Amino acid sequence: MTFTHGYADNGGLRMYYEVHGEAVPGQPPLLLIPGGGSTIGTNFGGLIPLLAGHRQVIAVEEEGHGRTQPTSRPLTAENSAGDILAVLRQLKVDTADVLGFSAGGHTAVAMALGRPAAVRRLIIASTFVGRDAVPDGFWDSMAQATLADMPATYKDADLLLNPEPGHLERLFELDRRRILDFPGWSDEQLRGITASTLVVSGDRDIVTAGYAARMAGAITGARLLVVPGGHGDYLGEEAASGGDLRTMHATFPLLLRFLDG
Repeated sequence: MTFTHGYADNGGLRMYYEVHGEAVPGQPPLLLIPGGGSTIGTNFGGLIPLLAGHRQVIAVEEEGHGRTQPTSRPLTAENSAGDILAVLRQLKVDTADVLGFSAGGHTAVAMALGRPAAVRRLIIASTFVGRDAVPDGFWDSMAQATLADMPATYKDADLLLNPEPGHLERLFELDRRRILDFPGWSDEQLRGITASTLVVSGDRDIVTAGYAARMAGAITGARLLVVPGGHGDYLGEEAASGGDLRTMHATFPLLLRFLDG
């Protein structure tokens, strides 16, 4: 299977990307945006080989994550959306389908709102779009969180790629502040999404299935998929799945059916 990788510059930030598989005539590539703390491998390592058998896949690592080094700017959905658009420009991709997981879903929404022509189909997986999606205790625990609370899967992956002192701490703080400072979008803003949209959630996810349904209802024409799972095990995310990919294999045909329209 064809594999290439590289970096795209956006105002001094060099975003790492990978391209898996061959371009499919008549089908845009599928862009994958991992969640907070994640690398391409920890989030999508099991899913990419399945997807790349059907269409070309572009996967990225956001600022401070994996092979994309941090800068002095804050990590926001809008900043990351700009970085990803630089990747698409470098690859000469005008339009892509986009799957964003967890905090990566925020970036996917920011892309769909900020550059509608760049996003044909949108999958928002295990994420939320408003601060009322989670109980107040979530925000309190996030404010008090320390590096010790970070899953070992993420720590090990970052230390393997970035063993220099301070990198892991910077990654944790970027993600913590990103969530704490997340402003959310109003229903009126969400109605501005023109991409065909699928909202995906596990029935034991961070947000409830009821919230996922409400989110899908706020996006014009959006579909809803609730799977029996947790926060990303249905995508093969390592921290959630523990290497058990049965739920991912069951969910994959439904994702592909949506992408193929």
